[in-house]
Amino acid sequence: MNSTNGGKKLSIRLDGASGVPFYRQIIQQIEQAILSKRLLPGDRLPTIRSLAIELKINPNTIAKAYNELEIRGIVVTQVGSGTYVSDKEIDMAENERQKKIEESIARFLREMDALGVLKSEIPRLIREFKEEE
Repeated sequence: MNSTNGGKKLSIRLDGASGVPFYRQIIQQIEQAILSKRLLPGDRLPTIRSLAIELKINPNTIAKAYNELEIRGIVVTQVGSGTYVSDKEIDMAENERQKKIEESIARFLREMDALGVLKSEIPRLIREFKEEE
């Protein structure tokens, strides 16, 4: 993914084995690019279509990521013009918390898979789980 402002290159890499949904990976990587100043307020994000083609994923996945970023005020969409980084500061603590939550879930899912537990069984196992006191 290329930022059109300042010619800085920004690439998004998706990891299908991480257990983290692609739209979440996109959100995290855009947030990290903003936090590290690789993306600056006013920088234009790639179009949904171009990023979907580049990443070889469904455009709805990109749209979901952009929509969540817009709801959180991190980007703004101008109809007919594109999606741009807003000037809102990202709460680093919330970003780190979300990242840790997703890493824990991914690790949990990998462990359950290694034990032969089907994903469809996991909600029931969680509901029935009784923590030792």
